[in-house]
Amino acid sequence: MRALRTVLILAVVLGGLLVGADRLAASYVESEAAGGVRMGTARAESTDVDIKGFPFLTQVVDKRFDEVDVRLTGVRATAGGHPVRIGELTATLHDVTLDADYGIDRAGSANGTARIAYPDLAAASGRDAQVAYGGDGKLKVTGGVRILGRTLTRSVLSTVTLVNGDTIRVRADEVPGEGIPGLEDMVRARTDFDRRIEGLPKGMRLTKVEAREDGLVVTVAGENVTLKAG
Repeated sequence: MRALRTVLILAVVLGGLLVGADRLAASYVESEAAGGVRMGTARAESTDVDIKGFPFLTQVVDKRFDEVDVRLTGVRATAGGHPVRIGELTATLHDVTLDADYGIDRAGSANGTARIAYPDLAAASGRDAQVAYGGDGKLKVTGGVRILGRTLTRSVLSTVTLVNGDTIRVRADEVPGEGIPGLEDMVRARTDFDRRIEGLPKGMRLTKVEAREDGLVVTVAGENVTLKAG
């Protein structure tokens, strides 16, 4: 019985050492991968990688991970030729393959969300306007127009939609004209805009856009997504 107890204790100790080594290797690769993952041409202030699954070392030998979570903050992208800052982009990658140097190369599928603060959306709009949450899933867009030597400021409730899987469209539901000819067109020139999100990883597209209190939330998804740094 004493010999059996000794064997069991050794097995537990060795098992613990193997688990510890496995997690240590995972932490190292996660740190290295964070510097090599790219979401298209966008660049991030910081990147965190969390590799799922156990044992990790077996996955490395096979050059394939079942699931990897990626979180990028302070992402600098482009929308319609205008720079846009994405506060946070999170994605879950499935069936991830490694390149010859054991860096993350591509994912069989991916899904995630990107969050854009309203001041950043306003900056990317290319309009002299302010953007805020208008309640009930709407945007509140405020812009000023010059009429007869004075500036008229108007706020409109706008609907945000997704067009062609890559373009965010903002359109005022209605514009108070107050009987002034051409006023609606002038206000819309300040408040309505389309912005195509450029530089997404190959194979990834926008699938949904939603206005929330804490910012504009864009859902992304894709298949055969390229993630290797260029």
